[in-house]
Amino acid sequence: MKKILFASSALVAAGFAGAAQASEPIQLEVGGYMEQWAGVADQDVGESKNAFQSDTEVHFAGSTTLDNGIEVGAKIELEGETSGDQIDEQYLYVTGGFGQVRLGKDDSAADSMGVTAPSVGPVGVNDGDLTNWVDAYLIDTVPSSGDQNRVTYYTPVFGGFRLGASYADDSQRNGSGGYNGTDGDGDNIVSAGIEFNHDFDGVSVGVSATGENWAEGNWYGLGATVGFGNFVVGSSWGHIEDDYAQGEGSTTAGDTDSYDIGVSYAMDAASVSLTYGYAEYGNREDGDTTTTGEISTVDLGLAYTLGAGVTWKSSIFWFDDEADSANIADNDGYGAVTGLALSF
Repeated sequence: MKKILFASSALVAAGFAGAAQASEPIQLEVGGYMEQWAGVADQDVGESKNAFQSDTEVHFAGSTTLDNGIEVGAKIELEGETSGDQIDEQYLYVTGGFGQVRLGKDDSAADSMGVTAPSVGPVGVNDGDLTNWVDAYLIDTVPSSGDQNRVTYYTPVFGGFRLGASYADDSQRNGSGGYNGTDGDGDNIVSAGIEFNHDFDGVSVGVSATGENWAEGNWYGLGATVGFGNFVVGSSWGHIEDDYAQGEGSTTAGDTDSYDIGVSYAMDAASVSLTYGYAEYGNREDGDTTTTGEISTVDLGLAYTLGAGVTWKSSIFWFDDEADSANIADNDGYGAVTGLALSF
């Protein structure tokens, strides 16, 4: 850990060498988003969910460029409503010819670089909001460790390729001490990814390979999209080892394999998408342990830009979830969600 900190400090110090004091002071700008949804759902089991859901964040960001050309900036994301940490992400970054270094509470490189199938609606089938409306397992082909205090490095783009790597030590993992906790109750988290993005005479290609390692286990995945004309097609796959983030003592856990496939079509201000997701899971919470099962889900999404920063979005979805547990009943159903997404 000391070697990593020394190397990071040396890299940043070398970049700052020769910088004068004439750069402009950092002034934070305000941005963010607000999403308000209304929906109905019908499911075989479980209580009805709230018909109204929302997600709001206020972002503060600012940067300055030093006389040697290096950019230094900060980003802070404030949750509009939460029962936990009020701050979602907060980190500083240093960008130059060497790439970019981030330090603070942020997503991992694998999470940021993972490519998934296209989806324009508010629900989606992959790491979406399905569980806000029904009781089901949540498919996620890029199941990263979330926001942790970590150091992340992204290389410059070479011929469409970019690499990234992150490290969070056990004393900085979200634990009983909060996101700045130093209780050491977590585990070192190493995350890495590689992506390729290029346009071949009007055909855009995006590919990613990502993964993450904890003391408890590993996950890794692949994703790809191809865009041509008004269409984008894509798919992703992710694998979670049976002991990833499950802790010790679970005898019913198993590997988890998830994938999605979808297509979207854009026409002027409107976009539509049809996406399918499937998971054969072994990590669903079942009391004090975990259970296995499988789920299929489909989402038909619509997005229509009403004006600058204002988009009307809707989803019609269906799911079928079968858990191998006496405590979790099989469930299937469908629903519809609509609302406005504002960005500012």
